Amino acid sequence: MMGAGSSNPSLWWRLSWQLSLVFVSVVTAVIIGLCFYGAAILSPNVALEDHITAVLAPAGSLDAEGRLEIRNTLELNALKQQYDGLWYVAATPNGSFVSYGTIPPVYAELVRLTYLFEGADIRGSAGTNEIASVESVETGIGELRVLFGGVADKGWPIFTLMGIAYPIYVPLLAIALPAVFLTVPRIVRRGLASVSEVARKASEIEPRRYDARLPLDGIPREIAPLVIAFNEALDRLEIEFRKRQHFLMDAAHELRTPIAIMQTRIDGTAEGQDRRRLLDDVARLAETAEQLLDFERNGQATDLHEMVDLVEIARGVVADLAPLAIGAGYQISFQSEVESLKRKGSPSALPRAVSNLVRNAIDHGGNRGMITVAVSDAGGGRISVTDEGPGIPAEHRELVLEPFYRVTPKSTGAGLGLSLVRQIALNHGGEVRIASAAAGIEVAIQLG
Repeated sequence: MMGAGSSNPSLWWRLSWQLSLVFVSVVTAVIIGLCFYGAAILSPNVALEDHITAVLAPAGSLDAEGRLEIRNTLELNALKQQYDGLWYVAATPNGSFVSYGTIPPVYAELVRLTYLFEGADIRGSAGTNEIASVESVETGIGELRVLFGGVADKGWPIFTLMGIAYPIYVPLLAIALPAVFLTVPRIVRRGLASVSEVARKASEIEPRRYDARLPLDGIPREIAPLVIAFNEALDRLEIEFRKRQHFLMDAAHELRTPIAIMQTRIDGTAEGQDRRRLLDDVARLAETAEQLLDFERNGQATDLHEMVDLVEIARGVVADLAPLAIGAGYQISFQSEVESLKRKGSPSALPRAVSNLVRNAIDHGGNRGMITVAVSDAGGGRISVTDEGPGIPAEHRELVLEPFYRVTPKSTGAGLGLSLVRQIALNHGGEVRIASAAAGIEVAIQLG
């Protein structure tokens, strides 16, 4: 399970980063789209207007009479060489101007009026396709107003606009991106909370809680078919499990009748040692049938929450089985750390579990020594049965708790006793522990 969980991709992580990426992509596309739109509606000269005015600003000066002069600086010469179609008119607010290049005739009348324009985008004239612009720039001699053209097909307006608009979109991204990466995962996590709750409840379904189903309330519409299919699978499993239960119980009940008939006939016909052997075999069949019934009864137990006294249960089992133990060659004793130990449990299953432990000790304890039944309040309650027999080898201690497993193949038992004890302990939230004693073996029911 751990390997599967670590190799499977996280839906939360996938949705979080994909939604964040989509949002960032949309914002970026909007910014770029607005820049393209601006480039389409603004003057094509926008890409070079800052460059031209920045070159002309330091080149301007006034002569002794206050008239404007433009010096051919290295930067201005380089600009003229780079854009051979460039023309411009530089004017001061008092009307003094200097021109350069071939000015289109349609703009000739604007030369003397350049000083009147602080900024302009001039295009669409019927007499020319030439696009002109007017920009203002502050210089050491005051404000300089520049009418220019001949560079409409030069530069990259889109990059210029992005550079101009960065005070708008950079703060936007600085605020939006952290907000996206913080809020989207929270939104996704909240949206998947119901799925996580369903997964938690699915992990809590116990094998014997046949009526357990996953809730559909609050489940996203896309996940609901999966939950419905899972519940339908549980329905089918319950139906088949109940069929198996009825079959085993019916089979065990049916075994009782032929076993009783065999016992009657053996009692009436066989004699001597053969009769004893046949009766032992029939008794073994009868015990196996009873244990099969116990398995199914325990699986359908509904009395797990009644108040029981573990001391009284253990003492009662010792009293009932003492004659059987003494007849088999044992001594049997009962010990308890407390006078009474009450807890919730099954008043029918717990005595059966303790009885199986004592019977197991009688069958496998070597027909000698002491069988000790002890009760303590450790944990949620503990009942142990200790014998002084040969014990159970360490490599078999887990296996003997499985149905029909026997340490020795020729053992007279059916291999169901300890398995039934474990099932009862698990139903009570506990476990069965097997450990070596000072002499023999200790098998304990540790309740949760």
